[in-house]
Amino acid sequence: MMEYFDIVDENGMPTGEVISRDEAHREGILHRTAHVWIIRAKGNGYDILLQKRSKNKDSFPGQYDTSSAGHIPAGDEPLESALRELREELGIEASGNQLSYAGMFRIQYEMEFHGSMFRDHEIARVYVYREPVAADKLTLQECEVEEVRWFDLDEVWEEIHRSRTRICVPKGGLVVLREYLARKENN
Repeated sequence: MMEYFDIVDENGMPTGEVISRDEAHREGILHRTAHVWIIRAKGNGYDILLQKRSKNKDSFPGQYDTSSAGHIPAGDEPLESALRELREELGIEASGNQLSYAGMFRIQYEMEFHGSMFRDHEIARVYVYREPVAADKLTLQECEVEEVRWFDLDEVWEEIHRSRTRICVPKGGLVVLREYLARKENN
């Protein structure tokens, strides 16, 4: 089944044009994604739930990534896509009021995966989910997610600055999450 995305402007607003997933990643055309960070407070810090991407994924196979994330199909809204990704990838039935909007950031890179060039150029909307989650009770979407695991947020931040071989979370997403948490702690 062919997936289509809205082409967006620099502010993440749809231009009225759509593009196929393949063409967006082949040509590096700006489109939208929704990212959800599942967090839990721990002592003076936080744990974040990361998913290990399937070995068959078109980018970063077998690496740990954002709790839940996905492209926003043409015509859909970011919040509805975030809720759908949580349900599809992890089996979490959340409602819109359980997700807090944290901000947005830009992803742009070109890398080779599976022998083909992959050009990602997207505006990501970031949400935070703070409800209790038992990682061992989640229903994982096998074609997308191999496993999930809790990681210390500060340790992930340090690791992605040293090495990108095990964890592929976008730095911009962690910046948005950390700024969101700092705002919440100061209120």
